[in-house]
Amino acid sequence: MDSATEQFGSSCRHLSIGGLSLRIAASGRSPVVIHAQHEPFIVDSCCADINIEVHWLPYLSPSPRRPLFDSGTTWRVSDFGVDFRFDFGHPLVDRAPVKTLFVDRTYQNATLQLNSLFLSKLGGRIPPLSYPLDELLIMHRLTQERAIELHGVGIVGPDGASNLFVGHSGAGKSTTARLWTSLHKVEILSDDRIIVRESPARELRPGDDPRQIFMYGTPWHGEGCFALPQRAPLQRIFILEHGQGNLLARLSRSQVVAELFARAFVPFHSHEYVDSALSFLERVADSVPCYRYSFEPDERAVEKVLQSQD
Repeated sequence: MDSATEQFGSSCRHLSIGGLSLRIAASGRSPVVIHAQHEPFIVDSCCADINIEVHWLPYLSPSPRRPLFDSGTTWRVSDFGVDFRFDFGHPLVDRAPVKTLFVDRTYQNATLQLNSLFLSKLGGRIPPLSYPLDELLIMHRLTQERAIELHGVGIVGPDGASNLFVGHSGAGKSTTARLWTSLHKVEILSDDRIIVRESPARELRPGDDPRQIFMYGTPWHGEGCFALPQRAPLQRIFILEHGQGNLLARLSRSQVVAELFARAFVPFHSHEYVDSALSFLERVADSVPCYRYSFEPDERAVEKVLQSQD
């Protein structure tokens, strides 16, 4: 997820990821540094869904609260009453966080504090939204929307059909992306993480169905480094698994929910977030055909999808 390339910008930048707009503003005259993976997602000034104020401090203290969740290495989240507090560590620091994010419970307004003394020792300027902070913030905000992040590769095929191939690590997502790009002119929205959601109201055009399901590319790519800011109407979902014969099997509503939930990025420290995810996945299951796809990694796997009909 990291890159040495950075973009230096103004003291306020805007991004759009997964149908969510983010405004990142720095205190003082310090510019907001945008990580290379976010550059395709930069947009002009717009009404933001998430507002982030960035502050540089000489030292950050560890959270005094018991964490709701602790990843054990890179981040933890604590309940601070009206806010949640996310602390981000670094292997070279024992207990003090290098970044601390305070965000309200609707994930609309956030204050990001950076340990300036430590980060300056790393050389250069540090993008405030570098991974995993960016993905965690988006993932938690999606709990307030009709949306979810899935482990998958989103492909707009040569016939214009938009297919989402969902799978655990090692299930064949990167293989699928390489196969399709080697055989056809296609768009790969992402080869690892896709956001699926109902179309936000601000994106609707006259005549659009407000409940239409879309898939969005994200900055968090896989081995193939495919990451586009586009969206596409979601037409079919395939649960990937290695097998023989390129076999497709239509899944029932309950099977769809279970299979997608097992491959979703959901904050499990709150039952409300889990309930929201399950509710939206039921909506997806009612709207989009979903298949289990046992495939062999050659061109026949691609042609099988292109030739199949619902």
